[in-house]
Amino acid sequence: MDSLKEDLKKQIIEQLNLEDLTVADIADDALLFNDQGLGLDSIDALELIVLLEKYHGIQLVNPEEGKEAFKSVDTMAAYIRKRKAA
Repeated sequence: MDSLKEDLKKQIIEQLNLEDLTVADIADDALLFNDQGLGLDSIDALELIVLLEKYHGIQLVNPEEGKEAFKSVDTMAAYIRKRKAA
């Protein structure tokens, strides 16, 4: 398993207080803001922004980037790698 994706799942569980979930419960491609996925809401989106800065040193300033980056764990990992490579 990709260590960044595994770390992201742990961070999401911790940051959003999703104690009833485990890393194995979150598929890499599961939609974060969809009822078939994690079903997160706009408050959770703010928490994900905090997560990016707290754990990865990335400030999200463009809301459009956030919409793309926060689709799934896959897209979050790709966004982090892209920002760190820049």
